[in-house]
Amino acid sequence: MNPMLGLGLLFAGLLTVEGLLNSKSPVKYRGPKSQIQSWKGMKAAEGLIKRNTDFGCKLYRKLASNSPRKNIFFSPLSISAAFSMLSLGAQDSTLDEIKQGFNFRNMPERDIHEGFHYLIYRMNQGSQDLELHLRNTLFIDQKLQPEKKFLTNVKNLYSADTVPTNFQNLGDTRKQINDYVSQKTQGKINNLIKNIDPGTVMLLTNCIFFRARWQHEFDPKITKEEDFFLDGNQRVKVPMMFHGGMYETGYDEQLSCTILEMPYQGTISATFILPDEGKMKTVEEALKADTFDRWKKLITRRVVDVSLPRFSITGNYDLKRTLSYLGITKIFEEHGDLTRISPHRSLKVGEVSLPGLDAHPSRKEPSHSPGPETLSQQLNESCPTTSQAGPQSSSVPNQPCHPGRITEAPQPSRF
Repeated sequence: MNPMLGLGLLFAGLLTVEGLLNSKSPVKYRGPKSQIQSWKGMKAAEGLIKRNTDFGCKLYRKLASNSPRKNIFFSPLSISAAFSMLSLGAQDSTLDEIKQGFNFRNMPERDIHEGFHYLIYRMNQGSQDLELHLRNTLFIDQKLQPEKKFLTNVKNLYSADTVPTNFQNLGDTRKQINDYVSQKTQGKINNLIKNIDPGTVMLLTNCIFFRARWQHEFDPKITKEEDFFLDGNQRVKVPMMFHGGMYETGYDEQLSCTILEMPYQGTISATFILPDEGKMKTVEEALKADTFDRWKKLITRRVVDVSLPRFSITGNYDLKRTLSYLGITKIFEEHGDLTRISPHRSLKVGEVSLPGLDAHPSRKEPSHSPGPETLSQQLNESCPTTSQAGPQSSSVPNQPCHPGRITEAPQPSRF
């Protein structure tokens, strides 16, 4: 009988996208130095990945400590990319805080932006096996008159579209933005913007769409209702999927947890971490890039039976508050320096939140293949005399993409 691996208690969910750096299709730089530029972009992306992993783990630990009994799901890459793009308009201590908080310290500014350029290009390539797209859009009021250099850089480095917008009529503006986002995401993200506060002069949306199929798909005919143990002794019935086969799996004696890597078709895989009973906090506190590297060395290919709940994760986070705990404050304050966006206006970023992130959206029938994941985020820029709120989105390559936690999962059986 195959060993049974029942996944539950914790989903420290990862998507590893190693193929983004190993793809045979080169990034299309133009000019006689194109091969050198492509190589530099790849090396810059390699440096970003480890730093972004550590940032994602740092943010995860803060979210976990603030909400110890709640599910968690977010995308560090999307958050980092959005603020890195805004850093093109920041100077002095405001820029230093962004670099420090997002683990970009001691990394040349040029390398940061070239690294994101490389990663975004890879993500947007797509293939027959998977869809993975990151879209950045700046909705800019005609009053702002942003620097041409800023607009050129966000277009060339972050593939950001700029859309002229009149923020005088907030109802019409909200509809314009929501219709634009819905059209660009093929109807996957609707009604992203709920409210726009007066004083907003620029709004940044960042949306990621991911769709792939498991390499070894679950048979929907054997999906059945099973007990799903919550944090404690409570239980609920959930659709449980089953599949037996060859998987990369291992056990970490040091952290008392089981690791399972489940590949999608293509170059992406999902990694699940199952702590032993009472060891969730120990595992969470140890999350960092080096830990993931060590887990990659621990896992081996073996035959296991996997049981996995058909799950849906949603989250809503006040990132302004959370990022302030990480030392990122000036970009939200009146004395912050965003004069490389527009030297004629005193700007600040309003509230940044992550509304309704959804992985594997629930359907009437449990699916043997994963559903699409869509994440979206919004950052508002305004004059300092007003406040503003905004939704936000996210996703990530190589090492963790979409870290998360499920504290509502089935009791695992040991193997």
